[in-house]
Amino acid sequence: MQKEYETITEISGPLVFAEVDEPVGYDEIVEIETPNGEVRRGQVLESTSEFVAIQVFEGTSGIDKNSSVRFLGETLKMPLTEDLLGRVLSGSGEPIDDGPAIEPEERREIVGAAINPTAREYPEEFIQTGVSAIDGMNTLVRGQKLPIFSASGLPHNELALQVARQATVPEDVEAEGESEFAVIFGAMGITQEEANEFMDDFERTGALERSVVFMNLADDPAVERTVTPRLALTTAEYLAFDKGYHVLVILTDMTNYCEALREIGAAREEVPGRRGYPGYMYTDLATLYERAGRLEGVEGSVTQIPILTMPGDDDTHPIPDLTGYITEGQIYVDRDLNSQGIEPPIDVLPSLSRLMDDGIGEGLTREDHSDVSDQMYAAYAEGEDLRDLVNIVGREALSERDNLYLDFADRFEEEFVQQGFRTNRDIDETLDLGWDLLSMFPRPELNRIDEELIEKHYREDESQAEGEEEVAAD
Repeated sequence: MQKEYETITEISGPLVFAEVDEPVGYDEIVEIETPNGEVRRGQVLESTSEFVAIQVFEGTSGIDKNSSVRFLGETLKMPLTEDLLGRVLSGSGEPIDDGPAIEPEERREIVGAAINPTAREYPEEFIQTGVSAIDGMNTLVRGQKLPIFSASGLPHNELALQVARQATVPEDVEAEGESEFAVIFGAMGITQEEANEFMDDFERTGALERSVVFMNLADDPAVERTVTPRLALTTAEYLAFDKGYHVLVILTDMTNYCEALREIGAAREEVPGRRGYPGYMYTDLATLYERAGRLEGVEGSVTQIPILTMPGDDDTHPIPDLTGYITEGQIYVDRDLNSQGIEPPIDVLPSLSRLMDDGIGEGLTREDHSDVSDQMYAAYAEGEDLRDLVNIVGREALSERDNLYLDFADRFEEEFVQQGFRTNRDIDETLDLGWDLLSMFPRPELNRIDEELIEKHYREDESQAEGEEEVAAD
């Protein structure tokens, strides 16, 4: 039942405080009508038997104590239909693409729950992004949440677009045909220029046809950013668990989302936690990230790639720190690689996909995937260590074996990681490229790869036998 009051007592930032004579439901939707007849939507953030705190989605300018507050008796719901694919919506879920009005099959509350652990199906099926540094070294698995840790000025938006454009579920081993795949793209606090770039790319490449885009701009109210990811995830859950899609959810930028939480917390005069962020930010982020996964007996899946910019390139900052605790790994976008012109500038050494081992191998990717990844990781790590030594003693002081690892590190960045934002490599191309690089080494150096795989994939040339003798002598 709707209730209406004209009892606004205070307006603080994005919040409106009003007196009530009976309790109002938490998260209940509110309409605030200004004296000039303009209606704004909001949501109950705090409720007692005497007052409520309302966060206003469209901003509080123009609202005064003469405005009326109307409680609608329901929470915010997302209109859901399969026809949302191909649509562009605002951060509050309203169509902004000049398309027809949404005719939903159902309306679902956006405050979803984390998937019950007993109902989860373990994630172990490969998603191909077409990016070698991810597919080959930090593989994404259906139902996983794998964030991208970036920083200001780095091309994380270009990487997000590349993944959105190229990501696919390869043909199942036992099933005929290719599973349906969809992308939910939730942008929070981005500039108009960035929004234009996103939309130009989606429309030019045709990726929009299988996508639903939620767009919250930098000049939109910060409060709206708190509902944008929940609208996106509610849509993803509907397409995945009701319609059988494998859904990839890309959320950018989670730093802007957390800044909105801090702004609301300051307006409520809450006791701040680390660096001024709310003490409940860990719990709040978990309510978003834990909505990724698979359900037993259900075909679809929800996979998340949240993107965040680390303030000051600091991965101990509360936002990346808490995100790392909740998610299953991280992909690092590196400033030094970016300055060298590497695209995408992914640093594979601190990057990690905790579910990779379960999503690769025979029947999922290729039988040599795990061994190739392990060997390249070890060789690149050794090459990186030797680069530090070269700065002290010079390259001439190193052995032939050490110089081989230095050459590998250079070629790994220039040929494997470097592929451009427009190149789409399937997993076979990625692993074949890995073998080309590993074949730089004599066979005895490939101590992490099974002998049968070496016999099958090793690319030997005329100088290889000589190299093996020289390394053995060292």
